[in-house]
Amino acid sequence: MKDNRDAIDFANEPVGHLFRQLLVPTVVGMLSIVILNLTDGAFVGHGTGADGLAAINIAAPIFNILSGIGIMFGIGASIVISIHLSRGEAKAANINVTQAFIGCLGITILCCSLMLGNLAGTCRLFGSSETLVPLASGYLKWISIGSPLMILHMMGTFLIRLDGSPKYAMATSIVGTVLNIFLDWLFIFPLGWGLEGAAKATAISFGIAGLMVAWYFVFMPRTLKLYRLRPTMKSLRLTLRNLGYQMKMGFSAMLGEIAVCGAVIAGNYIFVHYLGDAGVAAYSVACYCFPVIFMTANAIVESAQPIVSFAYGVNNKARLGESRRMMMRCAVGDGLVCGALMIACAPLVTMLFLDKAEEAYSICVKGLPYFGTGVLFITLNVVAIGYLQSVEQSLKATLFTLLRGYIFVIPSFILMPRLLGEAGMWLAIPFAEALTFIIIVSSAMLTSKLPAVKKS
Repeated sequence: MKDNRDAIDFANEPVGHLFRQLLVPTVVGMLSIVILNLTDGAFVGHGTGADGLAAINIAAPIFNILSGIGIMFGIGASIVISIHLSRGEAKAANINVTQAFIGCLGITILCCSLMLGNLAGTCRLFGSSETLVPLASGYLKWISIGSPLMILHMMGTFLIRLDGSPKYAMATSIVGTVLNIFLDWLFIFPLGWGLEGAAKATAISFGIAGLMVAWYFVFMPRTLKLYRLRPTMKSLRLTLRNLGYQMKMGFSAMLGEIAVCGAVIAGNYIFVHYLGDAGVAAYSVACYCFPVIFMTANAIVESAQPIVSFAYGVNNKARLGESRRMMMRCAVGDGLVCGALMIACAPLVTMLFLDKAEEAYSICVKGLPYFGTGVLFITLNVVAIGYLQSVEQSLKATLFTLLRGYIFVIPSFILMPRLLGEAGMWLAIPFAEALTFIIIVSSAMLTSKLPAVKKS
């Protein structure tokens, strides 16, 4: 078989050409998920009402945690494997591929089993009122059942792109999205399965996308192949060591995904405290938009990561600098466009999810433009942290992720409503992201000299 660098030459092709070659299919794949996210919310909002949206907002952080596991292994393994490939160490790269799949699936199955054992208690832990517990539990049950294959898809697309097949990675996302939209409509409206129907649609659709990832690595790989691990204590120790390093490299990415979870949970508690279930339903519209913003920024990171990590592995500082500048320019453009659209089109965005007669509709139309002011900072922070991950600066990336996801956002949700009233609830996330961006810029981490490449 051809080496993956026959398809994409990470060492010699111009950075801009490489980036576009990876970015276009990555963005198309991400846009398909964005369309799914919006369509899913529209079907749920109009098919089950504001309570259905509020219930999903309770379960959403749990799915964010599971997604974080997939992203952690996807990015962590990609960084390690990119560096091995840059050194010509194909066997070590393939061993890490196999170990990443084992570790990711094992942890996901364990987490889902624990949640299935106490669905109602899990929903209450994440801010559910007693009214919403039955709806949220029913939704979470099917998401938990389908999560192992869904998370396999999420992690596998990173490695498929690294293997020189970004169009196949894009195809898995498109297949999952199209099928999910059709099944959403079928299960919610003609069959009348309500919120559980939406969960079943997601589990089935992205379960099939996960099987497409498995098919690729069994029958279609270029360079990154599954490797039979030896059943010995030495092999087990090496597996645990490698998994630990992959998790370390991808940990800040997982925290970034869970930061969305932290913002959703904190917001759920604050909105239900001040505005009741209608407030949670209104906030859920922003929470549907939050992953859209995150995914567009993450498309920049995922497209640049193999280029950056490969250049880092061979200590090519010129290509690193060019890659960094390209990433930040894209982040600025993406953040300005997405933020402007959210501010200008707040009524249109709200109508996708809520009927005008709902109390939550008027709350959301007033609040969404405030939330939109933070989009540029969210995008810049995600891309800056993604760059740091790609050059093995996991400690710095983790610190900045903790700032934006926990250290700043939770106090912001507590203090901002007291200072600015209802507007303060919507401005809590933008304020936390702006503070984080100031810290990142002040630290000048992105322009400092890189340390020597570590032994992976």
